[in-house]
Amino acid sequence: MVPHNSKNFHLFLCIFLIVLQGCTHMAQVVSNKVSEQKIQQQALYAIKDVNIIPMTTGSEIIEQATVVVQDHKITAINGPIPEAAQIIDGKGKWLIPGLIDMHVHNPTDLNFGASYPTKSPNFLMDTQDLMLLYIANGVTTAFELSGRPEHMAQRNEIVKTGLIAPRIALAALIDGGNGSGLVANTPSDGRQTVRIAKALGYEFIKIYSSINLETFSAIVDEANKQGMKVVGHIPDTFKGRLSEAFVPHFDMVAHAEEYAKQSPDFSDRDAAHFAKLAKDNNTWLTATLITMVRIAEQARTLDSLRDLQYLSYVHPLLQSKWLTANQYNRGSSPDRIAHFEKMAEFHIRLVKAFKRAGVPIVAGTDAGTSGVVWGYALHDELELLVKAGLTPAEALAAATRLPAKWLQLEDKVGTIQPGKWADMVLLDANPLENIRNTKKISGVFINGQWVDKSQLAAMLSKLAKKNIAGKDKYDWKKRSEL
Repeated sequence: MVPHNSKNFHLFLCIFLIVLQGCTHMAQVVSNKVSEQKIQQQALYAIKDVNIIPMTTGSEIIEQATVVVQDHKITAINGPIPEAAQIIDGKGKWLIPGLIDMHVHNPTDLNFGASYPTKSPNFLMDTQDLMLLYIANGVTTAFELSGRPEHMAQRNEIVKTGLIAPRIALAALIDGGNGSGLVANTPSDGRQTVRIAKALGYEFIKIYSSINLETFSAIVDEANKQGMKVVGHIPDTFKGRLSEAFVPHFDMVAHAEEYAKQSPDFSDRDAAHFAKLAKDNNTWLTATLITMVRIAEQARTLDSLRDLQYLSYVHPLLQSKWLTANQYNRGSSPDRIAHFEKMAEFHIRLVKAFKRAGVPIVAGTDAGTSGVVWGYALHDELELLVKAGLTPAEALAAATRLPAKWLQLEDKVGTIQPGKWADMVLLDANPLENIRNTKKISGVFINGQWVDKSQLAAMLSKLAKKNIAGKDKYDWKKRSEL
């Protein structure tokens, strides 16, 4: 300790004050850095002079409006603009809720080679590369219908690493016979499998084609007890006895094709009958019209795939699979092509019948099927829904408000309202005038993060170059050697 009468006291005092001042300055620097991080985490945006299509029931367009986004949410419509807000010019543009694809299959890390304890995947999917395709097309929520543990990991990766990606709902697939994954062939096994899926964290159940009648009923009943909705195929066991499939809480059929398989002559009479069964049981429909269109195209020629405008954004291993091991083109014949084309045409008439009956229809694509590209296919599906008799407003509802309701997310997404998550798409033209205008994307809000079209274009260009550069490294026939 320095005595007060020491000559060194003043020197000590000076040093102390300098250090104190330095510490105060350092504390201020740290405080500023914390403030900067806080601003970044709670970024403020205001979209000015934009035309809002809110997609609320019976809503009107809100013209030349201002939307404020803060802390991942829509905080105000036509409220005051906070001083720190980043301004986005919405003049002449149209704002819609983020789109929802109700039927996807996302590739994940997989092992194609021989397995053994501790064996890691030999194929690693770049999650951001895949998710970019959704975001570039304004798809901010996707429903994975063949959920596996890898999809849980994929969803966790998105949250942990802050990837620009849609929200993903997961359904566990249950099949019968000798199927892969979760399999149940008795009612008791069916119930236990649902309980296991619930315990593993899946939110929905998907039923597949080989489940027998008694097990089907048990799965649907147990899922309802567990608070899990059921979507899926109409199992083959119901061939010729379709009405028995419509048990309470069979919530949605995953393809129009499931009904087409029940009609020997693709008649309008059958379409009307199917629609009545669905309506009476409150069973919704995901038509996946684009799937059969793409299948029919590939049955004719693989040139439809080679000429696909956005094929370069698909991972080269999947490109190789689609072009060298295509199950729809292999062994194709005029009769097979004609059958697929008749099915595609019947699906359009089926949707018309379901609309007349008042059955809720949601937009889904079966993305991951060859030629059905994530994100891009949803715009194709919307066009086909309009071709099938939905108005552009109804088609938009099928990809926004209605899916949010079915997924039990209607308090979070699906409409543009204060308090909802900021998942929105800014368009250069009005989709209510022409549904194709959903492709004219100026930018996307995903969980309050703004990504404009120049950023999206740059990311897509980089991805295409990456895929081209890696094309020679991936051969589907040699996938076990990766």
